[in-house]
Amino acid sequence: MKPTLLILAAGLGTRYGGLKQIDPVGPNGEIIIDYAIYDAINAGFGKLVFVIQHYFENAFKEKIGSKFDNLVETAYAYQEVNTCLGDFEPPKDRDKPWGTGHAILVARDVIHEPFAVINADDYYGPNSFKTMAQFLGKKDLSNNEYAMVGYTLRDTLSEYGPVSRGLCECDEQMFLRKIVERKKVEYTATGARYFEDDGTERLLTGNEIVSRNLWGFQPTIFHHLKVQFQRFLKERGCDRNAELFIPTVVDELVEEKKATVKVLRTNDECFGVTFRRDAVIATRCIRLLIDQGLYPENLWEQS
Repeated sequence: MKPTLLILAAGLGTRYGGLKQIDPVGPNGEIIIDYAIYDAINAGFGKLVFVIQHYFENAFKEKIGSKFDNLVETAYAYQEVNTCLGDFEPPKDRDKPWGTGHAILVARDVIHEPFAVINADDYYGPNSFKTMAQFLGKKDLSNNEYAMVGYTLRDTLSEYGPVSRGLCECDEQMFLRKIVERKKVEYTATGARYFEDDGTERLLTGNEIVSRNLWGFQPTIFHHLKVQFQRFLKERGCDRNAELFIPTVVDELVEEKKATVKVLRTNDECFGVTFRRDAVIATRCIRLLIDQGLYPENLWEQS
């Protein structure tokens, strides 16, 4: 059975001020998600599931989703403020969904096989998908053996502002010991830093292993997500800005020995378009990769 690729795209409309504002990074109008999907299909992924919001469904399918209909099986899941809440009543002023943990949970009814998770606005590199597909294709994996692709922190930061990153601690066999989602991570002259919620500065070397949300899961993750999301709503659901991040979910599972997570290292270049200005750098990087022969000039012309 081929693994599925779950693409977290519910935030695209908000982040870019509408799908029409998503900047192309390829020479024929390709956006960054095109290159991730191209690499995933070539690596052996057999199905795409897009997590989106209903309000931009038609625009998304027209601009992005439709181009893959004849290439691979596609499906959609919808991340709304009121999705998967059970009896919980969200705050009246809550106007956004509940984070990446919630985004994965909403796909529970359309994924029944091993799957990988990516952000829609990040470039991960072909070897990252090959490595993940090989892991998910192992016949001897248990139901709670998961994986993530680990990148070097300094290679993942934006020149244009702070980002969130999952900082990782691994054992000698590269199994995850701990992962903590840190916000406001940014470059410094000597490495990197992040800020606590109270404004306290924490310095980093830049060599730390981080997650870019390229995860590999078994379907058992949906049960764990449901349990943690219900507790999250009970404890923090009245906070209009609270989010359940997937690194938080994974960290608890590892700490409680309910799952193992193999950290798969890659030498692939990685970059994203967290900020609109990041598209300039992404365009330059894609051009270089095309010139090196990694991608065709017209990505989907031969598909």
